[in-house]
Amino acid sequence: MNRTHPFRPALLLASLALTAVGCTSSQPAVKPVVDKPVAAPTGPVSISNRAMLLFDDAVKSFDAQKKAKAFDYPSLERKFKAAAEADQNLAEAEYNLGVIAERMGKPDEAKARYQAALTKKPSLRQASDNLAIMRQNSGDVAGAVALYQDVLTRYPDDAGSRARLAEIYRQNNDHDKAMELSRAALMRDPANTNALKVMIRSYLERKQLAMAKLVALRAVKLDGADPELHHAVGLILQKEGDVAGARLQFKSALEAKADYVPSHVALAQLALDAEDFPGAEEHLRRILQADGKNAAAHVDLGIALKGQGQYDKAMQEYDEAEKLNPELGATYLNRGIILHKVKDAPERAVELYRKYVALAGGEVALNGEAPVFGLLREAESIVQAKREAKSAEEQAKQMEALQAQQQAAMKAEEAKQKGQPAPNAATPVSGDGTAPKATPAAGTGNPPAAATPAGGTPAAPAQKNAAPADSDEPTDDLL
Repeated sequence: MNRTHPFRPALLLASLALTAVGCTSSQPAVKPVVDKPVAAPTGPVSISNRAMLLFDDAVKSFDAQKKAKAFDYPSLERKFKAAAEADQNLAEAEYNLGVIAERMGKPDEAKARYQAALTKKPSLRQASDNLAIMRQNSGDVAGAVALYQDVLTRYPDDAGSRARLAEIYRQNNDHDKAMELSRAALMRDPANTNALKVMIRSYLERKQLAMAKLVALRAVKLDGADPELHHAVGLILQKEGDVAGARLQFKSALEAKADYVPSHVALAQLALDAEDFPGAEEHLRRILQADGKNAAAHVDLGIALKGQGQYDKAMQEYDEAEKLNPELGATYLNRGIILHKVKDAPERAVELYRKYVALAGGEVALNGEAPVFGLLREAESIVQAKREAKSAEEQAKQMEALQAQQQAAMKAEEAKQKGQPAPNAATPVSGDGTAPKATPAAGTGNPPAAATPAGGTPAAPAQKNAAPADSDEPTDDLL
C-alpha cells in the first residue's frame, strides 16, 4: 500500500499539546480524599438502627460495584438518600451523597452535600478536604490553601492536607517547601502515596532521575493498584532512554485502570514514534472516549489514519480538531501535507503552511531549518511549474490554431489557382480553357491565311468552291 508517513515535527507538536491536555503528570487534578464512601459513623451522636442498616446496605452495594468495576450511581444515590432521610444526624450519608454527586458530574450539588455534612458533624474532615480539592481543581488555589490550613489547625497531625499543600507549592515551583511538607506528611503517615507522588514529580522536574525512581518504586510497593504510580515509573524510564521498560509500565497502569488517560497518551505517542499506526489509533480512540473535545487527540488520530492510507478519514479528524481549537497549528500543517502529497492541491497546501507559520509566531519564531519551510518551497515550486505548464499549453494551442489558419489559407489559394488559366496560354474560342487543336484537311476549320508575296502585296484570296478550270477555254493574258 502506498503510504505517506506523518510529518514528524507536526506529530511532536500535536503530541505535546495532547500531553498537556490529557496527561496529569505535571499538574494533576487532585482526587477526592477518599475513593469510596466513608464507613459507618462513630461518635456521641446516636443514630437510629434503621438508618444504620440502610447505610450499611448502601456501603456494601458500593463495594460490590467497585469490585465488578461497574458503578450504578443512581442506584447508590437512592440507597444513601434513604439512609440520610431515615436519620437527619447521619452526616456520613450526606458526605457520601456528595462523593456520588461529584462522580456524576454535579459539582454544585457535591459542594452543598459536603457543607451539609460539616454542619451536622464538624469533625468530618474528609468533607473539608474534598471542598478544598474542588476549589484547587477549579483554580481557586487561595481558597484551597485556606481550607487545608484550617484542617491542619483543627487536626495538626493530618497527613493528607500537608500532602496536598505540598502539591500546590510544587506547582508554583517552590520545590523546597513542597519537599518539606511531603516529608512532614510521611512522618505522620508513611503510607501516604500522595506525598510520595509530590516527591516523584519534584525530582523529575529537577531531573534527579535516580531519586525519583527510588521513591517511585517504594510507592508502587505500597500501592501497586494505583495507575498513577506505574505511570510515574514509566516517565522516569522514558527519560532514561528505556523505551521498552517505559512501555511496560504504561501498560501496567492500564491494567490497574483501563481508562487511565495519561498512559493512553504516552502509549499513543510511543506508537506514533515507532510508526505503529494501528496501535496509536487504538489508544487515541480511548483518549477520545474519555474526552471527545481533545483537539490534539483528533490531530494525532488523523496522523495515525494518514499513516494507514486512510486520507479522507484523516481529513475528517483535522476538520474536527479545527472546530474544537482553531488556533492549533498542527491541524493546518498536517492537512496541508495531505493536500500537497496526496490530493495534488499544492495551492491550498501553500495557504495552510503559511497559516501554520503564522500561528507559530511567524518566520522569526521558527527555526530557519524547520521542515515546514522545505514543504512550503516544494509546494510553491509545484504551483509555479503548473502555471508555466499551463502557459506553455495555452501558447501551444495558439500556435496550433495559427498553423491551422495558415494551412486553410494555403489550401484556399491552391484551389483558387486551379480554377484559372496558366499565364500566356492560348484561349480557345469556346473559352473552356482547353488548348486549340489542329484542323485536318477535310475539316471545316478555317484555312490558313494566304502567303504574302515578296513584293509585299498580298495575293488575292482563293475563291471559295471554285469550279475546276476548262482547258478548252481561252486564257486571258494580261499584259
